[in-house]
Amino acid sequence: FKRLCALEGIIPALEASHALAFLDKLCPQLPHGSRVVVNISGRGDKDAEMVLHHIQ
Repeated sequence: FKRLCALEGIIPALEASHALAFLDKLCPQLPHGSRVVVNISGRGDKDAEMVLHHIQ
């Protein structure tokens, strides 16, 4: 969540945030040159208050 907000200026929904976080585990296991597509959908603004509560 924080990385996408900082790097892209996008407030992702929590579902998309979980998918992106999983990439940190998945990508090192993939063969070199592999491509991964993640669909970022949803509105993260509705989750922002809950996220702020948990990261403080």
